[in-house]
Amino acid sequence: MARIAFLLLCHRDPEGVARQARALVAAGDCVAIHMDARAPRADFERLQAALYGTPSIVFAARRVRCAWGAWSLVQATLETLQTARRSFADVTHFYMISGDCAPIKTAEHAHAFLDRSGADHIESVDFHRSGWIRTGLRDERLIYRHWFNERSHKRLFYASLEVQKRLGLRRSPPADLEMMIGSQWWCLRRATVDRVLEFIDARPDVMRFFRTTWIPDETFFQTLVRHLVAADEIRARPPTFLMFTDYGMPVVFYEDHHDLLLAQDYLFARKISPDAAGLKARLGALYARRGVRFQVSDEGRAVHEFLTGRGRIGRRFAPRFWEVGASIGRRRELLMLVCHDRRLGGALERAICVATGLPALGYVFDDPGAPLPALGGIEASLDKRARHRRALMRMLYEHHGGGRLMICVDPGNFDVLRDFATDEAVTRILAIEAGPDGGDPAQVAMDRGLVGPDTPPAVMAGLIAPLRAAAQDEIERLRAAGFARMGSLRQGPGGRLEGSAALAAFLRLPEDACAAILDEAAARPDRAGQT
Repeated sequence: MARIAFLLLCHRDPEGVARQARALVAAGDCVAIHMDARAPRADFERLQAALYGTPSIVFAARRVRCAWGAWSLVQATLETLQTARRSFADVTHFYMISGDCAPIKTAEHAHAFLDRSGADHIESVDFHRSGWIRTGLRDERLIYRHWFNERSHKRLFYASLEVQKRLGLRRSPPADLEMMIGSQWWCLRRATVDRVLEFIDARPDVMRFFRTTWIPDETFFQTLVRHLVAADEIRARPPTFLMFTDYGMPVVFYEDHHDLLLAQDYLFARKISPDAAGLKARLGALYARRGVRFQVSDEGRAVHEFLTGRGRIGRRFAPRFWEVGASIGRRRELLMLVCHDRRLGGALERAICVATGLPALGYVFDDPGAPLPALGGIEASLDKRARHRRALMRMLYEHHGGGRLMICVDPGNFDVLRDFATDEAVTRILAIEAGPDGGDPAQVAMDRGLVGPDTPPAVMAGLIAPLRAAAQDEIERLRAAGFARMGSLRQGPGGRLEGSAALAAFLRLPEDACAAILDEAAARPDRAGQT
């Protein structure tokens, strides 16, 4: 059975850290604590006093003054790791956490997970090709020496970097190491820790190299573990749930994130707000509970991206050089049915297809399962379809052998609408506006990949208002765009679609025929999306 030694790095809130440590050892695990030497001595003494006499809790033999991005963070980790290794002979795993971390699973669940995996859990991806670094220095982290800290001595940091560039003072990493990068929040097996510490003693050249790299806590253990452990014994997904904003800053969790956090397929979460005392208490108590079954849906990142992304207006993909000036074709006609609720949009599309024989392709740019023919791979993923959308549509016209096609578009995919509305082809847009009840928010959330079938009801309930607001915002944005040849239908009582005149203009059919199509769509909602 797994037993964990947590390496707890902290720099504030001694009372909160004491509660955190006691909650972890209450379930049978151990804790080794390092408090930043920059923290007041009085805080450290209060922490020691609060935990005095607890045999499963020890303190790092030496406190290190830590600075973000500097070697001192790795040094503090090594001090804590060596103390834990000496103090706890029976632990099987060493797990890095901070004072801002909290468990989102029970110890029972965590131990069973580690027993099953038989591997090290550390994000370890290629430094140069992974795209892990979002902003700031990249190769410069490694090929130049960094003696000054960018945050505390910014002018000296960049002056030193510039001098090295001008003088050509580049260096190369140790030749036998493949440089890796990833999250600093890992969980390693005891045998792996033994190998790492032995390697450190045997390779002073590696230690010299990393001491002057920038942000080594994201590269040191990640590189050494990959060098020392077989690839099939490494799980490159970190065991701690954390997210970053577009600016590379960690996302902070608050009191109302409890249900969302428990639904994620991770053992711990970071970063819990210092002000979320209630959340910390609930999660701390959770760790020692037994017999808890977790409903994992793992939609956290998708939900966060949706909620924070609202209000950002801009093209997701710029026009590719080979598509500049390209057109679907002047003599072709593209009908775009715009609907937030894909079941409703699919039902109307099916009714139109049955009544007119018009080729209808579903949510081509939103649904990976849209019914597309084999087109040489361009249809294989949503990413490819979006990047080559005009080429894709030209191929679809050629495949179907006609001059008219109909597709459905999610109103949130504004780039597609704007791009095709400016094409030389004749484009017509028909938007379905949600009724007072906002359609089916749960289905919309499923369609957009925000939630899954196992998402807790509390998480779903929190999305209803933002989804309905998003639907209204998207329709208003369509109106403001002033697209030519655009009309709209509206959901009336019971969700029935109203607006046969708008549908007649969209399809260029008599209004009575369009009224019959709306009747068919209302009568066969079960056929939604079966195009």
